[in-house]
Amino acid sequence: MSLLLNQPELLSKDHYLLKIEMKETDFYPGQFINIKASHNTDPLLRRPISIFDAEGNTISIVVRVIGKGTELISCMKPGDIDVIGPLGKGFTIEKNKNVLLIGGGVGNAPLYYLMKILKTEGTKVTYIYSVKNKYFIFEKNKYQTLADDFIITTDDGSEGIKGIAIDVLKDKISSKNYDRIYCCGPDPMMEKVVQLTDINTPVEVSVENYFGCGIGICVGCTIDTVEGYKRACIDGPVFDARTILWDKMPM
Repeated sequence: MSLLLNQPELLSKDHYLLKIEMKETDFYPGQFINIKASHNTDPLLRRPISIFDAEGNTISIVVRVIGKGTELISCMKPGDIDVIGPLGKGFTIEKNKNVLLIGGGVGNAPLYYLMKILKTEGTKVTYIYSVKNKYFIFEKNKYQTLADDFIITTDDGSEGIKGIAIDVLKDKISSKNYDRIYCCGPDPMMEKVVQLTDINTPVEVSVENYFGCGIGICVGCTIDTVEGYKRACIDGPVFDARTILWDKMPM
């Protein structure tokens, strides 16, 4: 059993920050945890949440409320919390390179810890932070402080550049070469990133499939790749974006 250290903190519309003390101390950017949302069987399945940040044996997560399970998590009281993790495979860490990070919605969450580690390795980071509108922006100052170049886009233009991340991406890719691109967000956005990026530039994505068990047993998160079926919870959630058969992904 792990320990929830705080009353979930509202960061932005429907987004809550939780800090959890774990038994483990070894966390990797791109990994996730699986949380039991209640003490009974409703809801039955755990909820997978990406690691937003980690210090020692304490992790932070950002939970977006989209249903019963996440709503229950957002209302939890400090104390014991039933968590499995860390789970999954994370991102490749580039050292002393030039990279681009692109986040869409709550998909920005796992990219913060990634950026934090990349910066300790001397890597220059350009960050495109994309959300529906300004009310969904969370922890803006933390992202802005770490990034060498930080760009916000909102669909309605309520903050930053009006438009979606792809609109900015076109200009960024045409004007500068990157050693690697990292992305997490809606599948259509990540697919478009692959299409726009030069074939010689590595692209890694963190898929947001629903993980039932989180440990590869239920096979509910299977995706199609050029190498056959992969279980996103244990073979990912981070994948080489060019190996995913995007036309087979649920959009």
